[in-house]
Amino acid sequence: MAHDVKSELTALLQQALASVAPDAAATPVHLERPRDPTHGDFATNLAMQLAKALKKNPREIAARLVAELPSSGLVARAEVAGAGFINFALDAGAKTGIVAAALAAGGDFGRSALGAGRKVQVEYVSANPTGPLHVGHGRGAAYGASLSSLLAFAGWDVTREYYVNDAGRQMDILGLSTWLRYLDQHGTTVPFPPNGYQGGYVRDMARQMTVAHGARFLRPADDVLAGTPGLPEAVRADDEAKQQREQHLDALIARAKDLLGPDWAYVHQHALSEQLADCRGDLEEFGVHFDVWFSEKALYDTGLVARCVALLEKKGHIYVQNGAKWFRSTAFGDEKDRVVQRENGLYTYFASDIAYHLNKYERGFDQIINIWGADHHGYIPRVSGAVKALDLDAGKLQVALVQFAVLYRNGQKASMSTRSGEFVTLRELRGEVGNDACRFFYALRKSDQHLDFDLDLAKSQTNENPVFYIQYAHARVCSVINQWGGEIAALAGADFALLANPRELAIAGKLAEFGDVVDQAARDLAPHLVAFYLKDLAAEFHGWYNAERMLVDDPALRDARVALAAAVRQVIRNGMAILGVGCPESM
Repeated sequence: MAHDVKSELTALLQQALASVAPDAAATPVHLERPRDPTHGDFATNLAMQLAKALKKNPREIAARLVAELPSSGLVARAEVAGAGFINFALDAGAKTGIVAAALAAGGDFGRSALGAGRKVQVEYVSANPTGPLHVGHGRGAAYGASLSSLLAFAGWDVTREYYVNDAGRQMDILGLSTWLRYLDQHGTTVPFPPNGYQGGYVRDMARQMTVAHGARFLRPADDVLAGTPGLPEAVRADDEAKQQREQHLDALIARAKDLLGPDWAYVHQHALSEQLADCRGDLEEFGVHFDVWFSEKALYDTGLVARCVALLEKKGHIYVQNGAKWFRSTAFGDEKDRVVQRENGLYTYFASDIAYHLNKYERGFDQIINIWGADHHGYIPRVSGAVKALDLDAGKLQVALVQFAVLYRNGQKASMSTRSGEFVTLRELRGEVGNDACRFFYALRKSDQHLDFDLDLAKSQTNENPVFYIQYAHARVCSVINQWGGEIAALAGADFALLANPRELAIAGKLAEFGDVVDQAARDLAPHLVAFYLKDLAAEFHGWYNAERMLVDDPALRDARVALAAAVRQVIRNGMAILGVGCPESM
């Protein structure tokens, strides 16, 4: 409906333009909603666009355009404003017609063809499966899920993807950490490396190995430590000490692989499977679902990493230094060149990341969206450079950054206990405030802006809590409809012309904005715009509800008001579904 109104207004302006300036008839017409509602329902800067070509004052051009506008029952008033804007006030009937449109479209109200069925891949979370998800991952998960739903609602063919880092050193460290805890539980104590994984979940996985296999993986401590370099003093934090700790860790991993032989694959896979299952379960409970879980290991197994590096080498973007192969990423705006294959023949994480992006392009996506933590900002130039070096369309790749969330309780930075004592898990946060509050509060800010998550506010049942405020509006409408007792389908025949007071017309106008908000949010990769819109819609509804009786004695007016309330409920449902937030019918 909103798009129909804009189309009709655009057609009226094009006719006026053809009369005023035939030579400029192809000038695009842009219509926007004024921030100040007293300025009307729509405004255009068409006259200012024409000023240079026509060599006339914009206000003079605007006046001529208004004079040449064909008559239309859609427009109650068109007037020149400011430096040459044309403001349109719609006829009341044109505004309230949106109610019937919302009720007729139901769950599809606000959908658009912006994406036109084009294929987009959204990759998000992609946390190393080396431990529980924390609150930072939670924000990326909520943003990625909401963005995916938003793009699908705006007409894109969306593939939701999680990149599983199941190859490389971090998984080896997790496997080693689990095995060392297993040894400890059997009375074989090996000093635990400070840079291993410390959490209680590692001990849990070790116990599972004992239950399933007893002492099968037991090896003497002396054999484990044989040939490994010693650790520096714990108090030392200099670069040399850090390097020594890393060398000690790598030596332990090598000893584990040697001593366990084929059993190392079991220990490694056990740790991976347990943590990946925990991650999947956590996300599913959070309402975050993926179409594809893509294995990094598969990139190596299929030879794509080697093929990718060879392709870059063939194109002249690789050089060899000290036995290692380097990608010349400085040629593409990066601050320094990057190693893709070490002197020992092993490929780097960056090499597999390049291969993963080549795979994305080979799968034929029209747009590729990576959602990364803000600390990965410096990674963008090198990945973008690699895409360009492979002669792929870098314009298809977009990276959205997500800032960390800081938790507050009683105005103070929150300290929530965890088994490791190092981070707050997403599961703990969900347990404290609930999924709905988590999903909505994570969506309340632009993803690349810092987020202060107020735990007390998220749990409160007050109008200051935005998710409660919106859900309460939905519940109020449900109560009104239940008291009314009729069939929603019958409201299509209501006399919407009776919705004539300013509050009702304001709500109708707000409903008409929903489709535009969806389109803008999809273009900007900004689901927070939907959250802001829902807060405003709820405020309009609560104001009307508190000022007017819905179920009046006059049957015609009663049906019209119930229809308007039902349209509000529908739009709240559609918007909250995009954000992954529930809509209770009573509160």
